[in-house]
Amino acid sequence: MTAKRPLGGSVFLVEDEVMIRMMVADMLEELGYRIAAEAGEISEAIRLAQSIDFDLAILDVNVNGKVISPVADLIRARNRPFIFATGYGSSGLPEEYRDRPSLQKPFQIETLARVIENTLKSTAA
Repeated sequence: MTAKRPLGGSVFLVEDEVMIRMMVADMLEELGYRIAAEAGEISEAIRLAQSIDFDLAILDVNVNGKVISPVADLIRARNRPFIFATGYGSSGLPEEYRDRPSLQKPFQIETLARVIENTLKSTAA
């Protein structure tokens, strides 16, 4: 019998639109993930990215008109996987992160599940 990675894990979610954040949090919980923390502004996201424990982050690219790069930099420095969520397509991603996985808003729960699974698989390899 081989050991499998347990379903779920914890997710750090950064999204400035409250309704979207609630919807994504609900999707994540339905998929078996726990919300480690949520942030709706860059300064709060920076503080949390430095202090909380999480398995994966989902980052809105544009948070109240500010680019998410400082938060992504901190998460990358901690060697944690992250996924961008954007309504602008891959061209809306910060240039240094265009190789990172992203979700095109709006997205369905099946797409969210697939992108998370692929991201976690590629970081475990």
